[in-house]
Formats: sequence, C-alpha cells, structure tokens
Amino acid sequence: MNTEKNLLLIFLNHIGSQVRLNVLDVREGIMSSEVQTAMENIIAKNVFVSDGGDLISVAGAQIVTRTVQDLITV
Repeated sequence: MNTEKNLLLIFLNHIGSQVRLNVLDVREGIMSSEVQTAMENIIAKNVFVSDGGDLISVAGAQIVTRTVQDLITV
C-alpha cells in the first residue's frame, strides 16, 4: 500500500472555465505562498493555453492525498 500526494492547481481561463493541472508527488511541506507564486508565474508567462483561452487568474490549489493498494501485481 502506498500513499500519493499530488498538488492540484486550479485556474480560470479567458471564458471563465476552470482549468486544472495536477502535479504529481508534491514536495512535503510546500507552502501556500510558493504555490501562489508559481501559479502567478504560469499565468504571467502564458505557459499553458486551454480551449477557453489563456489562463487569467488563480482559482485555488489543493493537496490531494490518496492511498493505493495493489491487489494483483505482475
């Protein structure tokens, strides 16, 4: 059994739709200020474009933790 921690970044695009980016294996102890700065840089540098246009604002961020139990492994 293993536990995964991922960082979910939630942006709004030009038409007001949410755009979600999932960052796998987030660093333990990451600070909200680090995430905020990274998200603002992604927006400012226009790193990603969605079907609804450019990302224009930060809508939120979450750390998602899940436990995975393998039943059959090959």
